[in-house]
Amino acid sequence: MVSSRPTIDVAVIMQRVSNTGAAKHWQPWRWQLADVVLNEDSFGTKPRLLLDSDSEVRWLHPGFKVQLFPSDAEGFYLNVTTPAPSWFVLWTMEDEPGHAEEPIPIPLEVSLSYHDAGHWMDGQDTVEQVPAPESVVQWLKAFTDEHYVAEPKRRKRPESMRSLADRFGSPASVSTGKKRGGGDGSGGGHG
Repeated sequence: MVSSRPTIDVAVIMQRVSNTGAAKHWQPWRWQLADVVLNEDSFGTKPRLLLDSDSEVRWLHPGFKVQLFPSDAEGFYLNVTTPAPSWFVLWTMEDEPGHAEEPIPIPLEVSLSYHDAGHWMDGQDTVEQVPAPESVVQWLKAFTDEHYVAEPKRRKRPESMRSLADRFGSPASVSTGKKRGGGDGSGGGHG
């Protein structure tokens, strides 16, 4: 079945860089998202090493599809209207080495939706972002222009106009007559 949803094929570049400052004492390097690029056939289908130097290691992970769904138009709109619209990448570390002599990071998902990134972060997954190129931003903007419909702002009822309720949620009333004590109006009670 062919998808009619707007789709873009991308590849993720992960890099290992040297830590600086105090972090260097615990771990000399760290993995981070380097870039998301448009996928090319020449990338192949499997992760491959792009660069291995004393100061940096880069791995290319091809074959990710980013789809735009009308049902998530708000998530795309929230991204495209920021000062720096971004790619969001969910990634994890290999448990055991599978592509190199030591474990490398493995991207799992790529999105342009703030909602996707938020859900992933709520799950305490590793999510990073890098700026999207202008051509992708324009593609995303065209999609949100067509599909995003802002919810109408609802006028908030002033607190003074809200109905009163007691602590159990039952309607309550306000009386101007003073009643104290046992309700007989004598104001008695404690003697």
